[in-house]
Formats: sequence, structure tokens, C-alpha cells
Amino acid sequence: MPKQVTPPRFLRLPEVLAMTGMSKTYIYARIRDGNFPKQIQLGSHSVVWLESAVMDWMQQQMKGA
Repeated sequence: MPKQVTPPRFLRLPEVLAMTGMSKTYIYARIRDGNFPKQIQLGSHSVVWLESAVMDWMQQQMKGA
């Protein structure tokens, strides 16, 4: 029986804010510093983050705490 594969999931900014507890300004500052996953541009006014990248970043923050 084939193994179930979970497809990648995109997160919009409100979901990223809720998951991390950080502000929009803080997130974009960390992206500029190279300390937070970069957003993916879907359109001229639409960006998303890959859920797995945000989760990996959160795991790294917990390991470093």
C-alpha cells in the first residue's frame, strides 16, 4: 500500500503571525537579516510562506533556547 504524502502547504501572513507570535515588522526585519524563511511571491500583491520552512525555523528557535 502506498505511503500517504502530505502536500506542501502555503501560509499567508496572518497564519505566520499567529503561529510565531511575532509582529509583521519583526518578521520582515528577520527576513532582511536572513534569520527567517523568505516569502514566496505568488503574484504582484500576494506572498506566502512554506509551512514546513516556518515549522523548521520554529524548531531551530526552540533548540537554541
